[in-house]
Amino acid sequence: MRWLEAQESARLVDTQLAGIAEGPVYEDPGTLRPASMAVSLVEGWRGEICHVARTDERGHFTRYKIVDPSFHNWPGLAFAMRQQSISDFPLCNKSFNLSYCGHDL
Repeated sequence: MRWLEAQESARLVDTQLAGIAEGPVYEDPGTLRPASMAVSLVEGWRGEICHVARTDERGHFTRYKIVDPSFHNWPGLAFAMRQQSISDFPLCNKSFNLSYCGHDL
């Protein structure tokens, strides 16, 4: 079964590589828009990652915040642990597999 999965994975990679568009890999983003805010949601391997950026009147960052998926899921672990023995914590903690310091990014 694993051999078949490896073959399918290789086929999917080949298909994706064949569909890559021509052109530059990197483009200079230019200057930032002054006095603006941008919000972006991207998918990470544990869930959505939210980026929020704000700029001042000169187009310089005044704030940049990233929220990883674990931030939203920690309350779920607390809910799952309610009225449970502390000895159950390691199993529940590993079941949720949450990041302690934002390394979901």
